[in-house]
Amino acid sequence: MRLKNRLTRGAVAALLGGLAWLARREYLNAVTERVTSVLAGIVASAKGIQSGGTLESLGRQWQRSFPSAKQVPIVAVTDNTVFAEIHTPCPLRGSGDVNACYRMMNYDRAILEGIGGQFVVLESQATPGKSFCRVAIRKQGESLADLRPAHWVNSLAVECVS
Repeated sequence: MRLKNRLTRGAVAALLGGLAWLARREYLNAVTERVTSVLAGIVASAKGIQSGGTLESLGRQWQRSFPSAKQVPIVAVTDNTVFAEIHTPCPLRGSGDVNACYRMMNYDRAILEGIGGQFVVLESQATPGKSFCRVAIRKQGESLADLRPAHWVNSLAVECVS
């Protein structure tokens, strides 16, 4: 079992490394989007990820798209939002490149879009000093106006400093 876990961690790290390499190159945006969308479709099909109808079910189905639910705990559920964290070590951690993070998270958006959900990164581990991502999940059609995506917040901070 330990060997399987090590192999899984190594494979995930290698995959994330490749995705980060793509995502950090803006001129490859279309490639990054296509690769993450195809990957999401493969994983959703392989794991039988389906819409469950309820908000909590969306969160649980999203968790299933990862090798371990422990790495992506659901920390709160409100009337219209599932809040979760992503503790999987990311190659973008501390890089400050929240826009690349946004592009990599297309995987999560594609998973949720396929089952009737929406996905927003509220805090990114790409932000210096952050060791995990905080995310929000809502049903499709629900307003996202009260959520501030990490790539917006950090882009505004850079513009204000410039």
